[in-house]
Amino acid sequence: MTGLSALWLPILLSAVLVFLVSSVIHMLSPWHKNDYPKMPNEEAAMDALRPLAIPPGDYMVPRPAGRDDLRSAAFADKLAKGPVFIVTILPNGMMSMARNLGLWFVYLVVVGVFAAYIAGRALPAGADPWRVAQFAGATAFSAYVLALWQMSIWYRRSWSTTIKATVDALIYAAVTALVLAWLWPR
Repeated sequence: MTGLSALWLPILLSAVLVFLVSSVIHMLSPWHKNDYPKMPNEEAAMDALRPLAIPPGDYMVPRPAGRDDLRSAAFADKLAKGPVFIVTILPNGMMSMARNLGLWFVYLVVVGVFAAYIAGRALPAGADPWRVAQFAGATAFSAYVLALWQMSIWYRRSWSTTIKATVDALIYAAVTALVLAWLWPR
């Protein structure tokens, strides 16, 4: 076993490098450009929703009140008339990227901690770097991507967006794995 205290440098360095790689992927490449297309009649939709003053949050429309409502003819009619959607309402105004980027970095550190922990429980100091990469990479990949697939399965998020995020996760996991293998205690 290798303790986490011996792995803080590779954990933090992998978080920094994945942060930089993700920034390049999202800001300098067109890879995610079409993840969220513009809504048809965007202005009309915004004008219709604005007077409702919907507070920030996640919503499902229509939303049944319970199991009985789910089976009712009135609810079936709402579904048939549409629109049917799941939406996240954000606060009005410009979004602060500082908060999101800070939370993203914390998340990267947490993924690094789990990758290091799993590899550290399985492997001693001086372990073969490819074995370290195998354990760390599989753990990091699982952390970066598996929960995203549920969004396409249950909420019909575009599979193309989920597949692109899966490729991103593979890249992030490779960076995490290689840094941990490189800086694994000898």
